[in-house]
Amino acid sequence: MHIGHAKSICLNFGLAQKYGGKCNLRFDDTNPAAEDQQYVDAIREDVRWLGFDWEDREFYASDYFDQLYDFALLLIKAGKAYVDDLSKEAFEKVKGTPTEPGLGSPFRDRSVEENLDLFARMKKGEFKEGEKVLRAKIDMAAANMQMRDPAIYRIKHAHHHRTGYQWHIYPTYDFAHGQSDSIEGITHSLCTLEFRDHRPLYDWFIAQLAIFPSRQIEFARLNLSYTVMSKRKLKLLVEEGIVSGWDDPRMPTISGMRRRGYTPQAVRDFAERVGIARRENLIDLGLLEFSVRDHLNKIAPRVMAVLQPLRLVITNYPEGQTEWLETENNPEDPQAGTRTIPFSRELYIEQEDFLENPPPPKKFFRLGPQRMVRLKSAYIIECESYDKDPETGAITTVYARYIPESKSGTDTSGLKVKGTLHWVSASQALSAEVRLYDRLFTVEQPDKDGEKSFLDFINPDSRQILAPCYLEPSLAQAQPGQQFQFQRLGYFCVDKDSQKNALVFNRTVGLKDHSAKGQS
Repeated sequence: MHIGHAKSICLNFGLAQKYGGKCNLRFDDTNPAAEDQQYVDAIREDVRWLGFDWEDREFYASDYFDQLYDFALLLIKAGKAYVDDLSKEAFEKVKGTPTEPGLGSPFRDRSVEENLDLFARMKKGEFKEGEKVLRAKIDMAAANMQMRDPAIYRIKHAHHHRTGYQWHIYPTYDFAHGQSDSIEGITHSLCTLEFRDHRPLYDWFIAQLAIFPSRQIEFARLNLSYTVMSKRKLKLLVEEGIVSGWDDPRMPTISGMRRRGYTPQAVRDFAERVGIARRENLIDLGLLEFSVRDHLNKIAPRVMAVLQPLRLVITNYPEGQTEWLETENNPEDPQAGTRTIPFSRELYIEQEDFLENPPPPKKFFRLGPQRMVRLKSAYIIECESYDKDPETGAITTVYARYIPESKSGTDTSGLKVKGTLHWVSASQALSAEVRLYDRLFTVEQPDKDGEKSFLDFINPDSRQILAPCYLEPSLAQAQPGQQFQFQRLGYFCVDKDSQKNALVFNRTVGLKDHSAKGQS
């Protein structure tokens, strides 16, 4: 299930909650070849993760196979259904076109008795797959092609994950949908706009059978920028190895978003912001990221991590000494409290936080020769010198002195500095792998032009792996799924690949919206 399904789930359960109704969880298991218990389990997990509970109302189309068969018999007896011997391809030739009426099948006028006999034999498994099909007898000249004698039962000799080999015929989705709704007393059956042309058929079955009048209502599906939603295309991404699996953090699947660190509250907030529409439109992925960022800002503990480490030596700090400094866990949460972090002579800072050549760029308030900055929750330092790799010219070590009286919380130095850097103590730092994710596609609508564009716009830089990165020691007990804000860097989540002494983090979303640059 993907973000489009998540929107639909939020809509269905949300409307039931808003108006004091109930929302059922029903599985369409009318195609035994496509059903498996693992899909059922995955859907349950995703719906629960989103925060919804269907209580004891879990149903399956297969719960109603006997009743659906009886409904089909009623249609046959009323002269409203017949057994057709034409193959799918042969029927397409007599179905007509949107501007021309169909000729109809030569088997359309079989007698009720013959149709009942053939349908019973279909049920017993006497015919091969595709040899016969039961069709509704409606109108071969209907402007709506869905009403031109649609198939309602087909033969499938396959194992069903719930009914085994009990059945050799299975109802189509169009036949099972409305009748299952009616059996359950569903008042509003919500589905996406691609089923709009199916609604007259939905209503026709209910009217012919004179059963509870469930109502189908359509809404626009979710189209998200820089994303594909087609299950077939998502499957291709997995099969071609473009992503690591269905739960790859770049995938729009619920499992992928969960692994990336999205929260169910954020997904529900996004669904609420998007709202319900009857017209197809494209939603900016930045809106989803905003909802994620907004929620994580409230709940994610702040920690310090250095992703591209540069060694910093505090020259006037005693060797072998470690000082534990207090720092806040989350300024947005008054109940989050504080923790202590180690400070020592050797630290790590980000490479980009040191600039060698003066003058620095405008608004560059970080470290450079003879420049002062504050180390977050620690001291003010001033750069004295630095070492460079003679071959590459890269800075390898920065040397600075600290101002003892500038300690955070008790600063009496009187110094004013504009820049504050995050850091970690080198001797206590945890080593980790950090995976930075960008958008999987380089254009807003990768499948706009059909198959050609789909794989042509894969972003080769959609995943970047950084290692070793260094984290403060408080993260030693972090568990898969936990979210944190790496100060100044973004929101990150512990990945399921993490081991006790080999932490792996995924970047969930940046601290700011960088959608204009195509970054997330």
